[in-house]
Amino acid sequence: MENVIDFLRAAMPWVAMGLLLAVFAARHAGRKKKEKEYDNYGTEGMCLGMCFGTAIGTALGNNTGIGITLGMLLGLAVGTSIKKEGQGNDQKK
Repeated sequence: MENVIDFLRAAMPWVAMGLLLAVFAARHAGRKKKEKEYDNYGTEGMCLGMCFGTAIGTALGNNTGIGITLGMLLGLAVGTSIKKEGQGNDQKK
């Protein structure tokens, strides 16, 4: 059982990075060329996910690297599902 846990600790960052690349590729493939792009909270979600992932990874046995990667992945998934409403980047009050 100890060998399985060691393997999972070594493989989880690579799995998380692969999933992150798959999310980026799926987002890019789903867009149309002339479709108006809506802003989302993907960047903010990744930043918050990294912070929470670091905290949780440290609290649960000093797995900071796994916590950071999984936090970023979860934060990106949540952030991209929330669309920004209202004022765009090039509009001013």
